[in-house]
Amino acid sequence: MADLFKPLGMQEISDFDGTRNAPSPKQRLENVRTASLKFRQKLMQQADVQYYQSIDLVRAPYPTWYGYTGVFAQKSLTFPFLHLLNRLFVIQYKDFHGQLRVLLFSPTDVVNNRKTPFFERLAGSLPESASKVFAPQYTSVEQTLERLKIKPEQVDYISYDHLHTQELRKWLGTKDQPAYFPNAKLLVHEKEWNCVQGLLPVQSDWYCPNAVEGIDANKVITFKKSLALGEGLALVHTPGHTEGNHSLVAKVDQQIFVSSENGISLDAYEPKSSKIKAIRDYAESTGVEVILNGNTQEGSNDQYISMVMEKTIAGPLKTNPAFPSCACSSESTPYWLFPGLKQTEILGALQFGTLVI
Repeated sequence: MADLFKPLGMQEISDFDGTRNAPSPKQRLENVRTASLKFRQKLMQQADVQYYQSIDLVRAPYPTWYGYTGVFAQKSLTFPFLHLLNRLFVIQYKDFHGQLRVLLFSPTDVVNNRKTPFFERLAGSLPESASKVFAPQYTSVEQTLERLKIKPEQVDYISYDHLHTQELRKWLGTKDQPAYFPNAKLLVHEKEWNCVQGLLPVQSDWYCPNAVEGIDANKVITFKKSLALGEGLALVHTPGHTEGNHSLVAKVDQQIFVSSENGISLDAYEPKSSKIKAIRDYAESTGVEVILNGNTQEGSNDQYISMVMEKTIAGPLKTNPAFPSCACSSESTPYWLFPGLKQTEILGALQFGTLVI
């Protein structure tokens, strides 16, 4: 299997093989934790990626009940919604052949993604004029690349931690629609790709209808385990939120940032350090190490293990070691319309390295 990726300058990762095979969830957790620490130590010996930037794209209201699963089960919700800030990640790196590549992680097609059934219903309950207030857009993928002077044909790969809300046909094209990124290929876990071919109703509420229909199969690269794209950069399989969920792992500035939507804030990854009383109390009373983002709990035990995996790989945040350097792809952030929960630590948009054009 590994030989399939060598011509692409990639390497399959075997560090986590068998770590989730133990009979008990607790043993699986400890196996994954041990392997994650070793993986982190190995990654810290590798070179940084050439360039790393996260860009604020668009905000969206999101049920607090989903964002912090379990926390408010025995409490009244004064503020039923919080606000997520979705980000685009632009990564430039050298693959294992030494070739400079451009990866876009979580490139959101903001207009077409609104067709996701859950958000379409939510928007339908509001006046059309209110959408810019409830879900303001700051920039677009196209505007961001133009500002960075990256041409569409220079994008090699696009990827998402999972395909919730994502409409891919604009980026990859179909026989009737030219691709905006003519040379790009989608990197996606095999389980996630198989999943979107036949969703259950409990899943389809979060996926754009027909979002991958008509895309040329040659533009899709699937992987079964985890995948190293080059030194200091990997897509690590972190199942649970969806079966094929994977996380972006990037080494920059002698630290590691891990990105996904398994959790929606640093409070979720280190709840016992949270200044949000409800979250801290829940963690202290139950003993949980993480708080799941649970709009679709396809495997809550696996998601719990995956979040511990993510924060172990990430390690302490340089600016506040009480929290891990988990750069959530959709981060819960303050917004005047939803003043309920004030996050303890906000990672925000990041930028490291020098872009080579």
